[in-house]
Amino acid sequence: MPHTPEPDEDDLPMITPPQPVFHVEQALLGALLLDPRLLDDVSGITADSFSTAAHAALYAAISTLPRPDPAEHAKNTKWLDHVLATSREQARGLTSPYLHTLVQVCPWPSHAPAYARMVEAEHARRRLQTAAEHLVHTAHDDSLPLPVQTVLTKADALTAVVDDIANRFPPRSGVLPRTAAPPSALAPDHTEAVEEEQLLLATATARPDDIDSVRWLIPDDLTLPLHAGLWQCLTTLARRNEPVDPVTVLWEAQQRGLLDDASEPGEVLRMLAEPAGSVEHWGERALQRSLLATAEHTGRRIEAYAGDPVNTPFQLVVGARRALADIAAVRTRWQYATQAAPPQQRRPAPAIRAGPPTTTAAHAARSTRATR
Repeated sequence: MPHTPEPDEDDLPMITPPQPVFHVEQALLGALLLDPRLLDDVSGITADSFSTAAHAALYAAISTLPRPDPAEHAKNTKWLDHVLATSREQARGLTSPYLHTLVQVCPWPSHAPAYARMVEAEHARRRLQTAAEHLVHTAHDDSLPLPVQTVLTKADALTAVVDDIANRFPPRSGVLPRTAAPPSALAPDHTEAVEEEQLLLATATARPDDIDSVRWLIPDDLTLPLHAGLWQCLTTLARRNEPVDPVTVLWEAQQRGLLDDASEPGEVLRMLAEPAGSVEHWGERALQRSLLATAEHTGRRIEAYAGDPVNTPFQLVVGARRALADIAAVRTRWQYATQAAPPQQRRPAPAIRAGPPTTTAAHAARSTRATR
């Protein structure tokens, strides 16, 4: 006979079943309620290691209250009542029947150390995921007065979490996370980045002697493939001591197969003929965006690893350290780019080579921004 749903039955909210760690925590707490002496064999966890407030309150009470006499504990529930009263100060929803449920669902009290290790592992996963989320959020925060410094501070905090997990769960060589890394994400609005990269390319074309001063900038720092390719053309021509101007850069781009239907030669020539500001300024802006984008992608990568329950703590450590290496690499280049140059190394910027005059309002605005 077909089931006839009651009114509004289909509108009832779906109840998410508890995760495996919930049952592990129940088994551990049940073991400790049965025999508080097992606390001597449990290490590596605190009340904060538990996934629910009720379990955290119970563990805090069990681990702080004086232990009962084993013989007396076997005869009455006095100590259990004391545990319940103490834990209810933090979790009012706890009841006496739930404590008895914990005792009943514990399969082997002697396995308490193994249960504690599982709780510790899951807590490590949550800590790593939280730290990664903080890094991603900070990398997206446009209101920060010092975005690079703040992001690097969050990256250091994430690294500290990884190091702590590694101390608790030493990584095994060659064990990588099985979770696929998320693809790189473009900034929601990269119009400003495109404009500034165009100014970088044009100014470097007009002042090729300044290209050597931004050796810390690499093609991958630029947001568009065409811009990255043109920067590689510029650095190659400069390294060969060959003539550099919009035409020679365009020819080099053709030789490298950079021009396609979306890259009309005339547009490239016009872009390269509108310099403004300095190569160092626009290069530093591009490197800052690259650092923030790398931090954001690293955070999402680690977040994906930590969010996948199939990954062990060993795998999380290996995967997170490999991801953090990307931040370390761009961080080194940022420090080199922003360090103060000794006075004897400073030199006046050469005059911009003569080129087609530009009088557009946009060009004037960009020039003003670059010289601020």
